[in-house]
Amino acid sequence: MGWTRTGMAFHRYSLSFLSPRLSAHPLPRSLSATIFSHQVTNPATGEVITNVSCMGGRETNDAIASAQNAFVLAHKEELGQLMTLEQGKPLKEAIGEVSYGASFVEFYAEEAKRVYGDIIPATLPDRRLFVLKQPVGVVGAITPWNFPLAMITRKVAPALACGCTVVIKPSELTPLTALAAAELSIQAGIPPGAVNVVMGNASDIGEALLASPQVRKITFTGSTAVGKKLMAGAASTVKKVSLELGGNAPCIIFDDADLDVALQGTLATKFRNSGQTCVCANRILVQEGIYDKFANAFSNAVSSMKVGDGFGEGVVQGPLINDAAVHKGAKVLIGGKKHSLGMTFFEPTVITDVKSEMLLSREEVFGPVAPLLKFKTEEEAIRMANDTNAGLAAYFFTSSIKRSWRVSEALEYGLVGVNEGLISTEVAPFGGVKQSGLGREGSKYGMDEYLELCKEKRNKAGWFAATLSSPEHNAHGFETDECSKIHAPLVSK
Repeated sequence: MGWTRTGMAFHRYSLSFLSPRLSAHPLPRSLSATIFSHQVTNPATGEVITNVSCMGGRETNDAIASAQNAFVLAHKEELGQLMTLEQGKPLKEAIGEVSYGASFVEFYAEEAKRVYGDIIPATLPDRRLFVLKQPVGVVGAITPWNFPLAMITRKVAPALACGCTVVIKPSELTPLTALAAAELSIQAGIPPGAVNVVMGNASDIGEALLASPQVRKITFTGSTAVGKKLMAGAASTVKKVSLELGGNAPCIIFDDADLDVALQGTLATKFRNSGQTCVCANRILVQEGIYDKFANAFSNAVSSMKVGDGFGEGVVQGPLINDAAVHKGAKVLIGGKKHSLGMTFFEPTVITDVKSEMLLSREEVFGPVAPLLKFKTEEEAIRMANDTNAGLAAYFFTSSIKRSWRVSEALEYGLVGVNEGLISTEVAPFGGVKQSGLGREGSKYGMDEYLELCKEKRNKAGWFAATLSSPEHNAHGFETDECSKIHAPLVSK
């Protein structure tokens, strides 16, 4: 199907390079007659942007087969506009996500050269054990709507660097960014079939990915409930699984903190992407001696935030992704209300005197709502912060070096920001503990999620360190073709 333009905004921010993907996504054209369509809407206005193909289990299996047989990112401004159009975040944030997403491509392009194995001395003197790292195979990547580009590159870049191929299932709410990324990957020289996108019913596609023996790895970012189902489903074929799940991040403000730094850091971690991030501060814990002062300053800053369409000048809070997101937040809110701009807009809200036992403190809000809780001592703050099944990210602000070490080691979280509200980077591992997930993304450790360790045992001592001195023989007198077996696919012996 063609590229359908509806509304002035879409005329203004159309992407010509994406047009082929709307009629011919990275699957055989012959499938198009059997596939239903799905509407993509602008959350700011409710208008229909376009229609995309809606696939099921059969099409997913075709994509898996394509990946079995078989991102340098450009267009920064256009990709940012596309994300704002279909997801709603302010344009400045969307363009920032393009840069953030590209950082994973750049990092793993270099890291691919450092997939090293190991040589282990055996118990017998004339034996050597070789350990090599090999690609796990076809990867099924299921990505969310809140960061529709970065969550793809954070998975696809290390997978490709390790030699894997990928089948991406993006959110049905933000499929256009995934299609654009796939198109640009082909333009960048990634072989056809290495990166595949399937769209449609999440249940059908997920079941196909889980059931296929060709898919050897599932990587997922999303809710804890869905992550548990994927983990259980992967057991039937014993796939590797990495899960980046929900959070309930605390942000602790101690009375010795620089309040200006704490204020800006808390605003950044709470209201980025309208609070629709898994690592945003869900509970703001403020020491009682500075509670009122911080609450007043924080409320004043929040009240000045401009809410509107992400393309608007000076807008820092865009719409929530859909009506359901508003209703989900509204049932646990005290004092907040919908914005006059429409159903998908919600006023940035600050709620004071919140207690740990309130539902607002127990569940992930995923919206522009900032509950402020009060604590007396460091020990109480740590106890309150850890009182959750989630363990993805935590933040605290203090001027004490000793306290920074104590608290960071006491917090039961995979990521801890000290005097910093934005902590995700391509060079550091990202992931949670407890029910916030398994595995790590980003950094050199993110490569391990897409590799298998393979061992080979050899019985000629000394040849493992040989260097070739001629096409026929190496320095130790062993034949070249025997040495080259180091690089062949290995099987445990």
